[in-house]
Amino acid sequence: MRFRRNYRLWPCVMVLFTLAACSEDDLLEPGAAQGIEGIVLLGPQCPVQTLEDPCPDLPYEAWIDVRSAAGESVTRIRSGEDGRFRIGLRPGQYVLDPESGDPFPVAGEQDVEVGAGAYVEVVVSFDTGIR
Repeated sequence: MRFRRNYRLWPCVMVLFTLAACSEDDLLEPGAAQGIEGIVLLGPQCPVQTLEDPCPDLPYEAWIDVRSAAGESVTRIRSGEDGRFRIGLRPGQYVLDPESGDPFPVAGEQDVEVGAGAYVEVVVSFDTGIR
């Protein structure tokens, strides 16, 4: 019986260790005081742009991996239909790694520094390959 009783406590112990580990993560709740917010754009949309017909980039729904400067995965986020995203993070250095298509659209990584008490605004630009 004693073994069985300890066996029942094991899941509770694991949950406590997991919660303790999560408290040190960089990811914060959505209403955090600082983090990264931005918009994802897809362009160019036309092979030729002029002043009369500017053909602006369009908002784009995309997956973005967020990593610490050391390369550890923090989270994965998706921009909305309007291209916007917002994520609460602890102050520090991060890398945004947008998920590119095969072969297009394609976007490069961005280094972002989050300071205390403010959201850093970024633009993630995907290239359509249209020329």
